[in-house]
Amino acid sequence: MGGGAQAAPAGTPPAPSVPADTGAVQGGRVMFPNWRGAGDRPPAPSPAPQPPGQRVGYCVVGLGRLSLDEILPAFGEAKRARLAAVMSGSPDKAKLVARQYGLPDDAVYGYDGWDRLKANPNVQAVYIVTPNGVHRDNVVAAAAAGKQVLCEKPMAVSSDECREMIAACAKAGVKLMIAYRCQYEPHNRAVIKLARSGEFGRPRLIQAFNGQTTGLPEQWRLRKALAGGGSLPDIGLYCLNTTRAVLGEEPNLIQAQIHSPPDDLKYREVEETASFTLHFPSGVIAQCLSSYGVYEARSLTLHTGTAAIDLQNAFAYQGQRLIIGHRDGKNAARDEKVLSPKNQFALELDHFARCIQEDLRPRTPGEEGLQDQVLMEAIYEAARTGAPVKVGPPPGAGSGLDVTRGPEPEEPG
Repeated sequence: MGGGAQAAPAGTPPAPSVPADTGAVQGGRVMFPNWRGAGDRPPAPSPAPQPPGQRVGYCVVGLGRLSLDEILPAFGEAKRARLAAVMSGSPDKAKLVARQYGLPDDAVYGYDGWDRLKANPNVQAVYIVTPNGVHRDNVVAAAAAGKQVLCEKPMAVSSDECREMIAACAKAGVKLMIAYRCQYEPHNRAVIKLARSGEFGRPRLIQAFNGQTTGLPEQWRLRKALAGGGSLPDIGLYCLNTTRAVLGEEPNLIQAQIHSPPDDLKYREVEETASFTLHFPSGVIAQCLSSYGVYEARSLTLHTGTAAIDLQNAFAYQGQRLIIGHRDGKNAARDEKVLSPKNQFALELDHFARCIQEDLRPRTPGEEGLQDQVLMEAIYEAARTGAPVKVGPPPGAGSGLDVTRGPEPEEPG
């Protein structure tokens, strides 16, 4: 044969040539028409990750369990973010992790390496995943290095430290986001939408619980200087922050109790259990509990006049189920809203990357972390005195903290 295209071997099926099979490039992504029938839900859009060179490069600061088990693997599911460097106080561990993730030797930093990190153009953002008591110092150093800052929750161990962090980032002209992963998780977002839509009436009562057992007395989470407190800032914060996010409203009165087994030396410095009640101007009452002394359970239930909206495994890394109990004619129904699970850490990494790329304010900025810290201090005060504590609105927030929040997270896909 001549130089033309060779004929396909006999029996080879023809290549697809219709849009239903090949799709088409639209708006920088490959789009396919819905091939399913009217009886099935339409498929999600095909993934459209940015090319690696266009993604925001992160340096993960702190290589503890959360980083190694959840955050570093999440970069594999991110669409706008990539791992560019690691920082740790353990050189051997940092070098090993860097090799595991294909990072060059010069992308490994010690905690004294901020000046060198400043000169690395491959790193645009840092993710602070160190103990709570050093968040302030890490964030201030990152801001001075000119890097955008994503910081784990709780933001710090005091509201004064939070204010210093906000001021340092503002002075350096960098963004500051607090890693409230649940606000980016699809099921939690669905609860927020249901509560705000009024589809089942307005919320009247909220119950939120986050509990687990803890051991190893020497761990930093049981040392007040590093943790700031016990179960409240570690896992009770999810109950507090999610309740505020669901309502889009700030509490004006707090009641609380804390308890620790007197014979358990683990709780010499921090509390085992925290129970607090939030009263909101709209009349909603939220009952919240956190504990280090019970079998693992993480639940959120909104009660309205016509429904009970129950989010199981609400604050877990996976396994969320959203079940709505309501009246169906003469019967009682329990319907499950089935959503595709998504990696919460990848979603928050991509949200912050988008804010950097498009110069947007993060959905959960530093002011969000400050407000939670102010409220936790009120919870501790209410528990200490046994009397209700009145709290005012966040400074400059007007009718609610929502006015300071950035855009809704992008729909994953």
